[in-house]
Amino acid sequence: MNRVILLAGVLTLLAGPAVAQAPADSGCPYNERLVLSQRVSPLDSLTFRVGDATVKVCYGRPSARGRTMIGGEPVPFGEVWRTGANETTKILSPVPLSIAGIEVLAGTHALYTVPGAAQWEIIVNRAWEQWGHERYYTDDVKAQDVGRAKVPVDETDEHVEMFTIRAEPQRDGAVHLVLEWERSRVTIPVRAAGPHHGH
Repeated sequence: MNRVILLAGVLTLLAGPAVAQAPADSGCPYNERLVLSQRVSPLDSLTFRVGDATVKVCYGRPSARGRTMIGGEPVPFGEVWRTGANETTKILSPVPLSIAGIEVLAGTHALYTVPGAAQWEIIVNRAWEQWGHERYYTDDVKAQDVGRAKVPVDETDEHVEMFTIRAEPQRDGAVHLVLEWERSRVTIPVRAAGPHHGH
């Protein structure tokens, strides 16, 4: 047993850079401070098309496990949340996007949220390499906010045990990013933005 723990420690030391590439062709950068195989909240991703471009979202998927999460102690109303677990939730796009009306240049951005009972505040931030825990949303990181917007909260039909983000293409070419957990459903409209829109 001790030998296994020692070996795991050595492998962690030899793991390399702080930000690495997640396996299984996920294309998600992840922080090696928490080994993927040991995570209670697994790293997951989804991809969707915006015009001719493929956009990826990478996020950790916590489970409720009998706890009240949204509006409870783990994810209190009115406070910044990493929108998942472990690292920052990231949106990787090769093209400019409009995310809940926030104009975002091509590249990688962090998606933070401020949950509320009736609406959530969506925060898109340029800084994404920091660990996602809310205490790392420092003044320096906050200064890199691209923008904020508010979207309403709906109720799911059934309890959603594991935090889930999925993409729903719309007829007008937009995509709805749908965040669901417990009985909360939040929809974030995403669409292509003009090439000259900046931060």
